[in-house]
Amino acid sequence: MSSENPRQRPPNQADTDAILRLLGAHRSIRSYTDDPVPEADLAAAVQAGQAAATSSAVQAYCAIRITDPARRARLAELTGPQAKVRLAPEFLVICADSRRHRLLCQRDNKPYDQRLEGFLVAAIDAALFAQNMTVALEAMGYGTCYIGGLRNHLAEVITLLNIPEGVYPLFGLCVGKPAEQPSHRPRLPIDAVLFEGAYPADADMLERIDTYDATYRDYLTDRGAKPEQIDGAWSAAMATKHATPSRTDLAETYIRQGASLD
Repeated sequence: MSSENPRQRPPNQADTDAILRLLGAHRSIRSYTDDPVPEADLAAAVQAGQAAATSSAVQAYCAIRITDPARRARLAELTGPQAKVRLAPEFLVICADSRRHRLLCQRDNKPYDQRLEGFLVAAIDAALFAQNMTVALEAMGYGTCYIGGLRNHLAEVITLLNIPEGVYPLFGLCVGKPAEQPSHRPRLPIDAVLFEGAYPADADMLERIDTYDATYRDYLTDRGAKPEQIDGAWSAAMATKHATPSRTDLAETYIRQGASLD
């Protein structure tokens, strides 16, 4: 009998096709059934997250599982309010985590001095960890939704969860069995994100975005969006979104939490 671990076996063509279908089928799920997520499934997803690439093996991430109803309710308020944060069978707070590295430096009588590079490495590591975990959960039939609203009142989140210095909450993650089947939100055409040799000229980029706007209008129409939303499409929404800063206290909050951004 072979002792080969099937999870470590290189994928064949059928595996590859299934993986590509899974990735292409991603939707943000905002409504869930009451079915719990078994501990074994959650553990398997976390292990899949840990298999993601990590810079120099630093593994600068963690997930804080929130099960206390009162904390969930408060987080639901702080993030929006967003009822799904309270109602999802599982809610995780994904963090960039330099705490363990600081403890090791302290134990070895060395300074911890990583500055902006250290913060970026931890944030990238945490995003890769979360995305691997999300793909694993979706492969098991769960739906997920990233919650950037966790950063709306970040200082209060840190206090609520008693998060120590060197741990930086980045976003939340709702998990559960889907109670909805939302339509697929179209993405930019590949020639707007994959370039040969150099970044395209501005006029070329705008032309590719205009092509995408037509596709996006069809998507909005199918969803029953208001006429003013359809007319503006993606480009107008992005121009509006990026014209005004948001969450302007983030740098100050992360610095208080121990981040060095210079």
